Amino acid sequence: MKETPISNIMDNTLSKLRDMVDVSTIIGEPVVNGSVTLIPVSKISYGFGSGGTDLPTKQPNELFGGGGGGGVSITPVAFIVIENGKCRMMQINNYTSSADRAIAMIPELVDKVTELLKSDKKEEVAEEQA
Repeated sequence: MKETPISNIMDNTLSKLRDMVDVSTIIGEPVVNGSVTLIPVSKISYGFGSGGTDLPTKQPNELFGGGGGGGVSITPVAFIVIENGKCRMMQINNYTSSADRAIAMIPELVDKVTELLKSDKKEEVAEEQA
């Protein structure tokens, strides 16, 4: 594929956006305060655009005009709270959809299922000993 000035602009723009956003931006560094660990969770929105044109000319060098740009928006949305071996999510925003509510309930659901399985094992052991 022939390298053109517009492909250089697009590559440069995407490279800069990649540099600004990585996984640690979405799931932040844990903050430990006593027995509680908080992990920030953010939503990232980004966009970019670029364009250009080659103008015909009688000169040996072609004329090129173009540009590119992009932007990133980072919004904190929740904290994952780990306390006494239990994990839960505390959302900052109101729920915008049923899917958001379901996703936020997953850590709590996992804790409840784990507790249920532990109590079933304790009952089985008690019955075997009786």
